[in-house]
Order: sequence, then structure tokens, then C-alpha cells
Amino acid sequence: MPRRSIQELSSQLISQIAAGEVIERPASVVKELVENSVDAGADRVEVRIEGGGLQRILVSDNGCGIPKDELSLALKRHATSKVKSLEELEHVVTLGFRGEALASIESVADLRIQSRTPEANQAWQIHEGAVEPAPGMEPGTRIEVKDLFYKTPARRKFMKSESTENAHVVTQLERIALANPSVSLTLFTNGRQTMRLERGASHAARIADLMPKDFRGASREVDAQSGKWRLTGLIGLPTISRTRTEAQYFFVNGRFIRDRVMAHAVRAAYEDVLHGQAQPMYCLFLELPPDEVDANVHPTKTEVRFRESGRVHQFVTQAVKAVIAPPLSSDEGRPAFADSAFSARSGAFRNDARAQFWAGLPGESVRRRKCRNRNSPQRRCPLPIRPHKDLPRRRWIVRWRFSAQKLL
Repeated sequence: MPRRSIQELSSQLISQIAAGEVIERPASVVKELVENSVDAGADRVEVRIEGGGLQRILVSDNGCGIPKDELSLALKRHATSKVKSLEELEHVVTLGFRGEALASIESVADLRIQSRTPEANQAWQIHEGAVEPAPGMEPGTRIEVKDLFYKTPARRKFMKSESTENAHVVTQLERIALANPSVSLTLFTNGRQTMRLERGASHAARIADLMPKDFRGASREVDAQSGKWRLTGLIGLPTISRTRTEAQYFFVNGRFIRDRVMAHAVRAAYEDVLHGQAQPMYCLFLELPPDEVDANVHPTKTEVRFRESGRVHQFVTQAVKAVIAPPLSSDEGRPAFADSAFSARSGAFRNDARAQFWAGLPGESVRRRKCRNRNSPQRRCPLPIRPHKDLPRRRWIVRWRFSAQKLL
């Protein structure tokens, strides 16, 4: 290949390159626009999508709006009202702050913005660089995105089916809704209402609405504090564990994140009660000073970096473990949780019959033998005898760390 001279890229190409990081699919557009609505102080957001979001996305809110003279500026890269200095960036509390979303969307789609501030007499709109009046609009902002990726046809080929893209949009809205119970969210898919969440609900009520049905009756509340750190939310009992991680939500200062440190911290709290591929269900909210966490790590802001990740990991693990670790009953001499369909002997039970078996198991019915673990053949663990004839004839090997003295 012959040598080519170095030259500066055009602003359009720069925006399209940046859009590859920020706008992965229609759900990414919905996420950025709804987060902007939340940052604008809106308590009512309506989302409409057609064709999986590739044909049309419409997000309307009742936030503070954008003044007429700032509409053109809002479409420029790295133009934002949320941060103005390095100090504000280090203490950022808004969901968005990079100023890339609108410019990235405009570079790959047909974008129209209509907005009206409470002080303005009428609304204004911007489309293809022209600012014009937009009559008949209440205070707030209305952003319409049509023909997503029509300017970059190669990206459109990587999109999935319409139902898959719709599911990704629902997932993004659920994450935002969990962190903002004071905001009502409505979703229309191809003209049909598919989601409606009213505002004013508590965190617990919003979690109950969005988590799986079996989570409601088998969850426990977490509320732990250490200095300026606080962890709240709900965690599921091991009895409702799953094989996938789709019902795991972790928020840091109101922002949904996917962090390996936090995921490992929660999983470590369950290590004594969940084995193998079983995954817990939880929805946790970690609040800490903004200067102790860096949200400016990834363009999509789903990754963060903690100043003291080791301490945060320990705090989360201990807080969750304190809730799921059952206390021993002092008067009966056996675990007090034996009647709650859960026992440390087998990790997590799946029906009440097993729980009844373990609840009535006498101490002399436990014998010891070598674990069949090739990694630790010399360790010994309690092995239960065959259950009662009326119960399922199964045998469970308990992890070696549990002794018969602790269990009985």
C-alpha cells in the first residue's frame, strides 16, 4: 500500500467514529436521550419506537427544555451544560456529561429536536441546521430520530431482528426506571403501549414491578452504611437463584454499571450458599462521594473506577453477607433457617420437601466420609443418609467448610 500523507479528519467523520462507541444500537439512542431527560429534571418521559428503533425513535419529556439560542450548540461535539471545569467533572452527579450523544446521533441518523423552556412563549425546533418555530408544544423537549444508521449502511447490517432490538430498548428503560422511581416512563412499540411505570413509587415498589415475580416473596432488604458509603436495595434468597445473570442490577450514584469488582463482591457473599453456575438475583444501590469514583472511563458510562476498590469490594461483600447469612438458633441447637426452604448443607433448595427433610434431620443421622473432589481428596465433609421414603431419594454433598458441629 503506498504511503498516504497525514491529514486532519473532517468533523463529520470524527462524529461518525465517535458514534461507533456511543451508539451501538437503537437501545443506545434511547438510553442517551432518556438520561438527558432525567438530567433535565423531567418527571414524565414517553418513548415511542418503530421497527425496533431503526425506523423511528421519539422521546418526549417535560423537563427544563433548551433555549432557542442553544439548539445549534447542543448538536456540537463536546458541548454540554453539565460540566464546566475539571472540578465539576470530578464531582459529576448527572447521568450524562460528555456532550457527545446528540452529535453522534445526528452523524448517523435524521435528527429533529423540538424544545420549549417554561419562560418561552413558543417552542423552537432544529432540523438539518435550520432553527424554526414549532407551534403547539408544552414546555419540555421532543427529540425524533429517523432512519438510524442510514448514513452508515454498514452498521445497519449488524443489527438483529426487530424483536431483539425491542427487547434491548426495554432493558435500557428498566435500568433507568429502577434508579429513578420518581420518573414515570411509558413505552410504545409500533403504536402499542408495552410499558407504563407511574412516578412516585419507592425504590422497593419499583423493584417489585420490574424484577421477576418470584423475587417479591423471596428477597431481603439491604441497608448498610460505613462512613459516607451506603448500600441499599434488595437481594434474592438462594432459593430463587438462576443460571443466567439477567436479573442482576448494580447502581453507583444512580448510574447502572457493569463492574467486575462489584459483581464479584456480591457473588462472594453468596459463595457459601450458591454453588456451581447458580446466579443470585439482586438490585443494589451504592452511594458514595462522587470524588471517590471515576465515571469518565467508558463512552457509554457503564464502567467506573473506584479510588479504593478493595475497600468497596469488602464493604459490599460484608453488607450482603450479613443479610443472607442466617443466625444460629440458640435454643434448638440447629440453624434457625431450617424452616425457610434453605440450608447451608446443600446450598439452595428447590422445594419445600427438601426443606422439611433437613428441618427434621437428627444429629446422629449425619456421617462423615471423604469428599469426591479431585482437587482436595483428603478433605472431609458431612454426607446425609438417604432421605425418608416419602421424600425424593437424592443425596447432597456439602462443602467441606461446613462441619457437623456448626450445622446440628
